Amino acid sequence: MARPVTAPAARRLLLPGFEYRRMDVAGIAVSYAIGGSGPPLLLLHGYPENHLMWRHVAPVLARDHTVVLADLRGYGDSGKPVPDAAGNLYSKRFMARDQAGLMRQLGFGQFQLAGHDRGARVAHRLVLDHPDIVTRLAVLDIVPTRHVFGNVTRALATAYYHWFFLIAPNGIPEHLIAADPGYWVRSFISPLLGEGASIEPEVMADYIRCFGDPGTIAGSCADYRAGASTDLAHDEETFASGQKIECPVLALWGKQAFVGRGYQPLSVWQEYATDVRGHALPTGHFLPEEAPDQVSAALRTFLG
Repeated sequence: MARPVTAPAARRLLLPGFEYRRMDVAGIAVSYAIGGSGPPLLLLHGYPENHLMWRHVAPVLARDHTVVLADLRGYGDSGKPVPDAAGNLYSKRFMARDQAGLMRQLGFGQFQLAGHDRGARVAHRLVLDHPDIVTRLAVLDIVPTRHVFGNVTRALATAYYHWFFLIAPNGIPEHLIAADPGYWVRSFISPLLGEGASIEPEVMADYIRCFGDPGTIAGSCADYRAGASTDLAHDEETFASGQKIECPVLALWGKQAFVGRGYQPLSVWQEYATDVRGHALPTGHFLPEEAPDQVSAALRTFLG
């Protein structure tokens, strides 16, 4: 039986200075926060978090951008459709449509885009499927899904064990995570933080609040299952066609994270994009939370 989420973890945490809204995008409720003024910029979060992962970076970027922080489908306070057997509803193609539609309905015909972790994978698919609407792309601590699955090693399987756990069938990960979502979120995040880094208790509580919803657990597992099936097929089709990202790309990664240890990120991204630059930061996986000043500075320089 799933344990109830404790009262402190059930309180929603809001980002000061941002207005919170929900937008229906083709039948999916997308929860987002918006603030600042200037050219539009969409920020997408990773697993197992929500838009609050940008809490230290977004206010800085909002000095000269209209910043939109959205919760991905299945995460945070956005809609959580019941996963389909075909793996389409949580494919990065469908998740990207949500975010492209959100920005279109906000009146932004073009925008800049930055994503971390799963959000960066959604962003990658978004610029491929909608190449005319993104002017600049920043991807934080990932290499493309196709490259990850094409280069599975013991080190990768150990570091990315959740990629294989979350795709297990018959509701196994859903059942185990629901038994103690707080334990799962904390035990997942903590080892991926760089040396000496931590996340504020109230923020961790909000991440746990979201995973107290069975829809978040189911949606996030479906996200990973799509990554190993539908998304991979889409990525193979795109790569085989010769299509690359045409807009400028900034890749940032953590020196202490597996991306920094296991890959040559710039060389990898140069196979998938025509204009790539970037560098490592002295962090673990959660760059915007571990080194917000450096991430903010790199993004401001890149975005202009």
